[in-house]
Amino acid sequence: MLITQNGEAKLVVMDVKSFEEQEETLALLKILALGNREIEQGKYRDAEEVFADLDTADH
Repeated sequence: MLITQNGEAKLVVMDVKSFEEQEETLALLKILALGNREIEQGKYRDAEEVFADLDTADH
């Protein structure tokens, strides 16, 4: 529900389930943004390197 004052949106009212889903979505978007920032800063490794490290750790 959107409440307006003088024709401008002033307040949004939503049910708890929708609010919780929105919070989860925002958390996921923050994680994606952090990941993108790390990629831009060169803070990542190629998948082949990671899998190679996992293979050697198993032995």
